[in-house]
Amino acid sequence: MKLFVIAAVFAVATAVPSSYKPEYKTSSYSAPSYNKDNKYADITVTSQSDERNIDGSSQWNYAQSDYTTREEYQVQKKMQGVTYDSYGKESYGEVLGNTNKGSSYWVSPEGQKFTLTWTADDAGFQPKGDHLPVAPVHVYELPVAPVHDYELPVAPVHDYELPVAPALPYSRTGLGY
Repeated sequence: MKLFVIAAVFAVATAVPSSYKPEYKTSSYSAPSYNKDNKYADITVTSQSDERNIDGSSQWNYAQSDYTTREEYQVQKKMQGVTYDSYGKESYGEVLGNTNKGSSYWVSPEGQKFTLTWTADDAGFQPKGDHLPVAPVHVYELPVAPVHDYELPVAPVHDYELPVAPALPYSRTGLGY
């Protein structure tokens, strides 16, 4: 019974509002104002998602209030590649790698719209977009090496006999004969 009375008194004591008022000291440091310098203060993220899967694949994207968007997909794939053992010896075989596909869209400050799509896999990074430079196309025919029509000279044939050294007379007598 004493324990119940003590617990009730303690509960009432902790439930009473405190008259303690903390005094917070303000720091003398004031953060710099970015309103004047920040041209993009009104741009906010309007949507965002990020999904990671157990099999190693993932996808994420975001969109902003200035119509900038970006999305990317990644999948793990078995590829042929170089592996190294614990001694540093390299071997060529099957490895796990990532294949990425994605796209971005943005509007430049001049109002020009840009779209960039890309693929990155075992064939390398392959970006595509109308604003990217393109290698020039050759419209001329490549020169062909001239063909010479002539007979190769034939080495002269000589008709003679090679001299033969005279055989020395020797006898097959002695040890072993």
